Amino acid sequence: MRKTSTTPPGTQAKPAPKRTRSPAGKIHPIVIYPFRQPGDYSDLQALYQLVRQLAAEKDRYARPITVLDRKTHYSMAGNKAYLDFRRHTVARCSEVMDVWAVDTCQMWYAGLGAAFEKGGERDVYWLIPGDFNYGTAAGQEVLGRMHDPPEIILELDQDLCIGEIATDFNNSKQLIDTYGTFALLYNWFPVEAQEIRQYTERPRSEFLAIRHGFLAEMLRQRWYPYEQTVVMLLKAVFGKKGISRFFVGNISDLPEGRESLASAMQQVERTERVLKAVWREHHQADPDWIEHYRRLAATSEQVRHTALTILHNLLG
Repeated sequence: MRKTSTTPPGTQAKPAPKRTRSPAGKIHPIVIYPFRQPGDYSDLQALYQLVRQLAAEKDRYARPITVLDRKTHYSMAGNKAYLDFRRHTVARCSEVMDVWAVDTCQMWYAGLGAAFEKGGERDVYWLIPGDFNYGTAAGQEVLGRMHDPPEIILELDQDLCIGEIATDFNNSKQLIDTYGTFALLYNWFPVEAQEIRQYTERPRSEFLAIRHGFLAEMLRQRWYPYEQTVVMLLKAVFGKKGISRFFVGNISDLPEGRESLASAMQQVERTERVLKAVWREHHQADPDWIEHYRRLAATSEQVRHTALTILHNLLG
């Protein structure tokens, strides 16, 4: 396996000393506009200040893309504040890509695919979620180092860089990943789960950057509408790719500070569905795969039931 680099939680990622690249690859920023338009535009205003700066650095960055779901657009029909923000802020510094998407991961697929078609073999694609509290003091600090994930890929010659937000052990995202995501990963892919955990505690992170060659492989394979980061990490481990992580900071996309129990349950259930599908895809050529699958499915049901019970006790 190629050498990988990780950044311990609580520290800022520091790319290796710059070295000469000839020619330098471009970075393609892809902003995923929030599914639900916030009433307060301060977080988006802060984010698009960064996007404007990126758009101005044409030698370093391709023109940013903003992926916007049409459900979001039509839900704001006739809303002057939204229409003005879209026209005078978003469209001025990025190419607006309107899509009908099942979920956020399908928006990723559309944006990454569109950027990939304009990119080259040395390029890096940088996913930026739009629904975090960038307008806060912590959010401003995060924006100041947001460019690090694609830089890490270029400087350390990596294939995938995952960003980790700061959480404590009682945070709902931490609870879901501990009792749901990783517990299910250890059931379906025990060896790969151990390796993934060496790289990140956030296998469902929305902050990531990916190299052109690895993105080409991912785009040619089945893309999942949910939990695509988990799939990317599994594929990276399968393919012995270079993986790094980046400490994002103490920001949140949860207005109330925590997930609802219903949302947490949905996330665990869909993670299980995706892992089942990836396992079948990876093992269906095995002569005894169905018997193995049935055994894993039985234990997976127990893992899911335990996770939902714990989450009910902690979040209910």
